[in-house]
Amino acid sequence: MLIKIYSDAASQGNPGRSGAGLVILYNGQQIQKHHYLGIMSNHEAEFAAAIWTFEELAKIANYDDTIMYYADSKLVIDSIKKRYAKHFSEQLTQLLIQQDYYQLLIANWIPEKQNHGAHQLAWQAIHHA
Repeated sequence: MLIKIYSDAASQGNPGRSGAGLVILYNGQQIQKHHYLGIMSNHEAEFAAAIWTFEELAKIANYDDTIMYYADSKLVIDSIKKRYAKHFSEQLTQLLIQQDYYQLLIANWIPEKQNHGAHQLAWQAIHHA
């Protein structure tokens, strides 16, 4: 099964109150969720949002599903592709462990304007906390 995931983080200040949002598309269904992350920097929030997204994905996906992951954080996507993050190695390790479960996972950077749904959900998480 093909599963498309869009995730984003938002921070109200840097550091500041932060939230995560995700949109998952699969089998003609759409799941939208948001989650308050606490006080953190924007980069910390982007990694935390990605980790939370894959925790949520694990509830519906199987190891043999094809996962297309989209995010507008160049830091997160580049770190996944290089399997290296100088200042966020612990967060990246946790994220890669989650991602390595899947036989085929493709991480793609997208412009913020193409990630509007997840972005709005991330802000909702902050405002509903």
